[in-house]
Amino acid sequence: MRIVIAGGHGKIALRLERLLAARGDDVTGLIRNPEQVDDLREAGAQAVLCDLESATVEEVTEVLRGADAAVFAAGSGPGSGTARKETMDRDGAELFATAAERASVRRFLIVSSMAADAGHPGDEVFDVYLRAKGAADDAVRAHRNLDWTVLRPGSLTDDAGTGKVRLEASTGRGSVPRDDVARVLMELIDTPATAGLTLELISGETPAAVAVKDVAGN
Repeated sequence: MRIVIAGGHGKIALRLERLLAARGDDVTGLIRNPEQVDDLREAGAQAVLCDLESATVEEVTEVLRGADAAVFAAGSGPGSGTARKETMDRDGAELFATAAERASVRRFLIVSSMAADAGHPGDEVFDVYLRAKGAADDAVRAHRNLDWTVLRPGSLTDDAGTGKVRLEASTGRGSVPRDDVARVLMELIDTPATAGLTLELISGETPAAVAVKDVAGN
């Protein structure tokens, strides 16, 4: 299986790349900084230099050609201002989804945020972030030729993953290790029956594979 991940050097993306490469998948990560190439190689992924804030749809489409799945795990980062929340978190996701559709990549996952809402009020940076993520989710859902799944984790931690989660349409607030987010993403890639779902994710008592099968109705 060939999988392309936007935001390939992110904390969740690197974990996902290791998992996918370990089982034999062909993994490509999109990065902006050439200094990050070695980190992706160590994770078992091929690095492609591609800045979603300046790339054209055609350029990204070429990277995605032949892929079986695409994962948008990119983000502007906690230290960025309001402008990049829109150009990366919102517009970057829309560009990646459009390119995936043009490249005939059906399976599409986006890592969103709990409480993401295009109509979220407020003028603080985090308010802008939640609006941008909500708008990105809406844009992805509008692509009828994508088998999309929106994943909205709770507060992210670097704790060791337990492999046990709570995955539902609405979980309530909570935290989740990035290890477990990556594990759930891998299971979702393999479960196209979750297409069309927006799911919240926090730590819980259900093994990740079982939790994904449960929401898929299997």
